Amino acid sequence: MFLRKILFVFALVLFVSDFAAAQTTWTPEMHIKVKAITSPRVSPDGSRVAYAVAGEVMSADKSEYVTQVWLATADGKENSQITFAEKSSTNPKWSPDGRSIAFTSTRKDSKNNLYVLRLNGGEAEPVTDLKGSISDFNWSPDGSSIAYAMADAKTEDEEKNDKGRNDFRWVDENLKMSRLYIVALAKDANGKREPRKLTSENYNVSALNWSPDGKNIVFSFVKTPGANDWTTSDVSILDVASGKISVLANTAAAEGSPVYSPDGRWIAMNVTDIPVRWAQSGTINVFPAAGGSPKKMAVSHDAQPNIIGWSADGAKIYFSEAKGTGTSLYSANAAAGTIVQEQTADAVATSINTNRDCSLFTFVMQTSERPPEVFVARSGDAQPFQVSRINADAAKTPVGRTEVIRWKSTDGKEIEGLLTYPVGYTAGTKVPTILTIHGGPAGVFQHSFIGGRGVYPLAAFAAKGYAILRPNPRGSSGYGTPFRQANIKDWGMGDYQDLMTGVDKVIEMGVADPNRLGVMGWSYGGYMTSTIITKTKRFKAASAGAPVTNLMSFNGTADIPSFVPDYFGGQSWENPDLYIKHSAMFNIKGASTPTLIQHGDADVRVPISQGYELYNALKAQGVPTRMIVLPRQPHGPNEPKMQIAAMQSNLDWFEKYLK
Repeated sequence: MFLRKILFVFALVLFVSDFAAAQTTWTPEMHIKVKAITSPRVSPDGSRVAYAVAGEVMSADKSEYVTQVWLATADGKENSQITFAEKSSTNPKWSPDGRSIAFTSTRKDSKNNLYVLRLNGGEAEPVTDLKGSISDFNWSPDGSSIAYAMADAKTEDEEKNDKGRNDFRWVDENLKMSRLYIVALAKDANGKREPRKLTSENYNVSALNWSPDGKNIVFSFVKTPGANDWTTSDVSILDVASGKISVLANTAAAEGSPVYSPDGRWIAMNVTDIPVRWAQSGTINVFPAAGGSPKKMAVSHDAQPNIIGWSADGAKIYFSEAKGTGTSLYSANAAAGTIVQEQTADAVATSINTNRDCSLFTFVMQTSERPPEVFVARSGDAQPFQVSRINADAAKTPVGRTEVIRWKSTDGKEIEGLLTYPVGYTAGTKVPTILTIHGGPAGVFQHSFIGGRGVYPLAAFAAKGYAILRPNPRGSSGYGTPFRQANIKDWGMGDYQDLMTGVDKVIEMGVADPNRLGVMGWSYGGYMTSTIITKTKRFKAASAGAPVTNLMSFNGTADIPSFVPDYFGGQSWENPDLYIKHSAMFNIKGASTPTLIQHGDADVRVPISQGYELYNALKAQGVPTRMIVLPRQPHGPNEPKMQIAAMQSNLDWFEKYLK
């Protein structure tokens, strides 16, 4: 199985790297140098792979990540960067004949336009010059045109009002919808390429896929561009020549990610259960492309399948999903509806792509101890090739060993988590330990590289002698629908016990020093951190990142107002006692744990007011507390300097109280 063989390859590289490892200590500055790799795609003939690499650019007046496109041979012997603009170039996709690569770039006026690079030489040529930004695109099967989705641009009057500071706006009005367009690669008689708008209806296009004969495009769409409306997703088919649109799926479920079969007779898509829940569950359904009732595939392990594509003969639909702390690859029998697990590994595989007939797979793979790289594998039991060496330098620096541990919660439910040991840990030594809590709540901790960038420098903590426990409590993905929905109307209760019994387990193992415990988490992890300090004094320090602290005010200010009512069965005015019971701000009296609060001031998912509520409540009670505000940052900080600030403040906070 190729995923298992990849782990062997990783182990071999790790063995070699251990001998060559530079004796360097992990720091926040090292974390942000680890490159993010996305969009690996194999050429039609299987000989080359294009992928995108994002690296940091920092100077006195810059702090950003810039993405460039790379090209490699499928055996990994040759790798070269092929775009060099100061602005990002992303999402490379091969032309059907394999002679060109299309990609999007913000190199002009910070608008994401479409470019084509012919591999026989020359510069990338702009295909579009638009005021809007393209979100996604796909080549037509014959390579003569490209279909893309683009949000409406601002009108001339709106741009004028922006400059004149007459730019007031009405909430939920004048929304900029994403439309479907097509542009021919051949220029017209005037030497231009004029895009043709294919959709004008009042909805937001989210995904698109061509029929094999190039006559139709199947696409999914939602009510608005807002994050709250993902539950409204439906699917339609567009006749490219006539522009006629026919509804394919528009039930009370959310239908999305449609993909044509190789013969064009069937369309596979994800369909959620009804009612649609934020703690999602669903199946793959196969619809007749001509219309009609779908065939529902069996329920997968986690009921959150990510469709990859069809087998060449149209008999199978490949998909991936989280399974515990790793990734599994499955196939669904399109006729029988049955599911078979094809591959599994204690590693994280992302950006899984295939050629048209799924005979070749490309993906980005990482483990807790190995940084992400691109791999290629043939369908079946073939040896995978590591294509990229982008993060070879990061692989030379030792990181703490990570293992999966399991324990029983107070109600007997089995909980799983990842325990990372300090670098050079000696068995039997009790060390300061930090409980780290994931977001979601339907997130999941997996074997992602601990040296990656973000707000929590796990490799740096391990280098400084800390153990890190990352549990997957009830509510997490990767363990099936019942487990993921086990925290409905129960936030901060059963999951709290799952976390505390996990800490007890690591103490029993002789690893965690019970007198030097810390806790940190972002988003829902911040919710749990703020809740924990109202329930126990066992932690000597806490760090709450973008924390949900007051369910009432959060629900009235966040960009996802249906989220909390879905989990709690109603609005705050319908059941105020339930919201009060599960909100840290109504239970904060008597909290005494020194707490660091981190928040981006452009966060619309968890508005910064949530952090201020906690900060002021702790400060009023004389609790040691600091709050760092990260300018311009959304829910997940995305600028290198701001990430360094967040990581360093976390290190400093726990060094002060746990060492």
